[in-house]
Amino acid sequence: MKPTDKIYVAGHSGLVGGAVVRVLTSRGFSNLLTRSRSEVDLRDQQAVRDLFADEKPELVILAAAKVGGIKANFDAPVEFLVENLQIQNNVIRAAHEAGARKLLFLGSSCIYPKFAPQPIPESALLSGSLEPTNEAYAIAKIAGIKLCQAFSREYDANFISVMSTNLYGPGDDFDLETSHVLAALLRKAHEAKMSGAGEMIVWGTGTPRREFLHVDDLAAAVLFLLEQYNSSEIINVGCGEDISIRELAELICEVVGFRGELRWDRSKPDGTPRKLLDISRIKNLGWKPTIALRDGIARFYEWFLDNYVQSMVSLR
Repeated sequence: MKPTDKIYVAGHSGLVGGAVVRVLTSRGFSNLLTRSRSEVDLRDQQAVRDLFADEKPELVILAAAKVGGIKANFDAPVEFLVENLQIQNNVIRAAHEAGARKLLFLGSSCIYPKFAPQPIPESALLSGSLEPTNEAYAIAKIAGIKLCQAFSREYDANFISVMSTNLYGPGDDFDLETSHVLAALLRKAHEAKMSGAGEMIVWGTGTPRREFLHVDDLAAAVLFLLEQYNSSEIINVGCGEDISIRELAELICEVVGFRGELRWDRSKPDGTPRKLLDISRIKNLGWKPTIALRDGIARFYEWFLDNYVQSMVSLR
């Protein structure tokens, strides 16, 4: 890769895309192509084909997706399936038609079976039933993987697929209707602290175990894989360690400074019992994460206070 390569980051305003742009910019890549949804709706096939025909990016990072937590996935499976299929199909095909040198498709650990072996190897894909609460999103991501592999096999396209674990960091979604667990817990703990509440309600039992990776670490892995990885076989990116949701909630409350009690709403779903990725493949290539969970949460809380909280104050 050269600093002058034209790199299209699809989804640049999202959690992952924003981090990718920050990392690329910090490392001297100056020819970045980005388009907002108002400029190019990636669900519109012709609009996407026109973009690629006009701009002809050399490298493509497909980070655009409709994302959300358990509630959002459960409430809107049609939208999660259809919109993600549209985005993926349009961008991947247009990248091939425009002669892109390489494409990196960002998947998710939710592609793996609900009861996959732990830690989850890449070979676990399609080896069992999916977690029902995010099945639509997972099926869309699996279809994206298979489309990249099909282009690789049929047209010798250098299209790679990266499966990330649970992410958090600047640019995350704090809407309690759509957010993922770490961001939701951070907001809840902050609001409970500020209101002087004696308790904080958390979904489920607290027993499921999850792995959390700071989005800046993922962005560094994306750049690493663009430069070092050329196989159509999927590759996991995570931190290699997991934590129970109860332990996570307690850690967040400690960082935020909320000293009340946690009350567990057992009527709400837990999701997959455990989800820890086997990251031996990418570690063997020479990459590893650098941001410890506690440090990452502390940095994330500072960003939350400086950006999300301040923006809410300015709207009042």
